[in-house]
Amino acid sequence: MQVTVQAEPFDLGALSNAFAAQVGGAGAVVTFTGLVRDNGGRLAAMEIEHYPGMTEKAISGMVEQAMLRWSLIDALVVHRHGLLAGGEAIMMVATAARHRAEAFAAAEFLMDYLKSRAPFWKKELSTDGAEWVAARDEDEAALKRW
Repeated sequence: MQVTVQAEPFDLGALSNAFAAQVGGAGAVVTFTGLVRDNGGRLAAMEIEHYPGMTEKAISGMVEQAMLRWSLIDALVVHRHGLLAGGEAIMMVATAARHRAEAFAAAEFLMDYLKSRAPFWKKELSTDGAEWVAARDEDEAALKRW
């Protein structure tokens, strides 16, 4: 299990290949990468803040839950912070399990958690000014199904 919070861009292909290469016994590897939406070209950048140490601990706790609940062989979460442009990769989740259903479910659970509960604060900087991103009802609803 690995959780990384970093400012630097990550290489999706390299991370995915390295993750898949070390998960012996897996029948499925699922990866998901979230991108910064550019809101129809209005977004200049997204600024993401977090508390080092607290953020990693919170995400690690959710990854541990996913590992147990879906009997994962391994899991990886990478999330960026700092100033990101539209289209940049903001996060990645990878899960490995003996069967695809478990790998998909665990990845979706982790994505829902990261979207609604991980301690990140996001501000959109646009041509209209800056605005903190508020929690969305549909994100909360997605998390409640778990």
